[in-house]
Amino acid sequence: MASNATSFTSPLASAKLGTVAVPPQLEYVIDTISQASGWTIVFTLLAVLVAWDQIKYVLNKGTIAGPSWKIPFIGPFLESLDPKFEEYYAKWLSGPLSCVSVFHKFVVIASTRDMARKVFNSPSYVKPCVVDVAHKLLGADNWVFLDGPAHVEFRKGLNGLFTRRALEIYLPGQEEVYNRYFKSFLEITKNAGGKPVPWMPHFREVITAVSCRSFVGHYISDEAVKKIADDYYLITAALELVNFPIIIPYTKTWYGKKAADMVLAEFAKCAAKSKVRMAAGGEATCIMDAWIKQMIDSKKWREAVASGNTEGLEKPTHLLRDFTDYEISQTIFTFLFASQDATSSAATWLFQIMAQRPDVLDRVREENLKVRNGDIHAPINMEQLESMTYTRAVVRELLRYRPPVLMVPYLVKKAFPITEDYTIPKGSMVVPTTYMALRDPEVYPNPDYFDPERYYSGDAEAKGAKNYLVFGVGPHYCLGQHYAQLNLALFVGKASLLLDWKHHPTPLSEEIKVFATIFPKDDCPLTFEERKW
Repeated sequence: MASNATSFTSPLASAKLGTVAVPPQLEYVIDTISQASGWTIVFTLLAVLVAWDQIKYVLNKGTIAGPSWKIPFIGPFLESLDPKFEEYYAKWLSGPLSCVSVFHKFVVIASTRDMARKVFNSPSYVKPCVVDVAHKLLGADNWVFLDGPAHVEFRKGLNGLFTRRALEIYLPGQEEVYNRYFKSFLEITKNAGGKPVPWMPHFREVITAVSCRSFVGHYISDEAVKKIADDYYLITAALELVNFPIIIPYTKTWYGKKAADMVLAEFAKCAAKSKVRMAAGGEATCIMDAWIKQMIDSKKWREAVASGNTEGLEKPTHLLRDFTDYEISQTIFTFLFASQDATSSAATWLFQIMAQRPDVLDRVREENLKVRNGDIHAPINMEQLESMTYTRAVVRELLRYRPPVLMVPYLVKKAFPITEDYTIPKGSMVVPTTYMALRDPEVYPNPDYFDPERYYSGDAEAKGAKNYLVFGVGPHYCLGQHYAQLNLALFVGKASLLLDWKHHPTPLSEEIKVFATIFPKDDCPLTFEERKW
């Protein structure tokens, strides 16, 4: 058997590469690899990947401010799990443009007013991306992610929901919520034995409730509102600026996705109910009603045109198609997404600062009492609300002094030559900040001082026209900016008449906590009492 066996020897074993001519240097490399262990190959590949990760970061960074090197692959991911305002502030101070790189994402921070405005006003280069996980929570087909003509067309259909006439429709629902919650404020203090409790969570709940009443009216139950208020915290926690690229079960993003799905389902039920009521000729009392009524009116107009008889009908300002319950739910959810954290932040700081500044609160109280002709329980109309120039100046200054939204992430669609010397690479994230523009001492003397006179009797409105980036600028500016400011004016104005409150400062009261938006680190300990006149 052995004598008849055929013998075969590999050419690689005997003659290496056979007759192929190999340079001595390459032959040495091939010889080394062929003799290397599996672990050696793994570590070599890892070293190559680390080197490439660093080289790519350095090339992307170019001449702008930022760390010279990055932690391999993850970058400052661990820092992003516990974001600190001081670290953001140091980054803004480091230069007009600075950068970090986390996982696969290269991030450029635009710190100055002019750099921020350039990003906001460059839709051909950038589009809003919120944060990576937002597409999974809000839906990749959500209108907020639309770009170009599609985005413009969609916004046209929403503009009518935030006109002066429309905002007045929502006022009774807002007052109803505030009246109910002011009673609960008194109960919370009473149940705590008169001792202060952190009020930020309670402000989040009341803002959720007033938003839901404004957006979906009474189609949603008080129990559902309470659940949304409680669970929305999970959505906010999931929307960190930089997050793990995938949703892993039982992580913040996983819980956030479950909460978002719950809210979308609730709002879809509301849409179905609103369609029935509006089709029956019901009166619009919330944003959802107003939008669905526009759809019904648009359909009637198209049918009238098709039949050749439009007599007695007025052509809608903007013709809408019929949206599905889910599409309506998605859109209303984006309103809640845009307003919930920002307004909760503003309300928390507003009540803290009013307690610290009784001189300002007394003037707010005096103005609100006068507008209501001495009746503290009188409901208010839009004309009266707009006439309260000092109260509105307080809100305006609050939003400058403690801007809820510090940063607005955008995705770079194509290489963006933001300056003569630097081009942001395609696929990067660019994040304009609002904070530094609102702290410009050339525009706002003594910018770290809360002074409503800037907007009441001063020139801040005109002088700071380009600096007031609280609601953004450009094609994606906030649709609900007037709604938000009037809502806050209504909130603090009614509270000034019905309640007295005291802030109980701690060493953390003036420290800023970043949780999507900004809050006092001690969550604003307050006590409330019924105001005696």
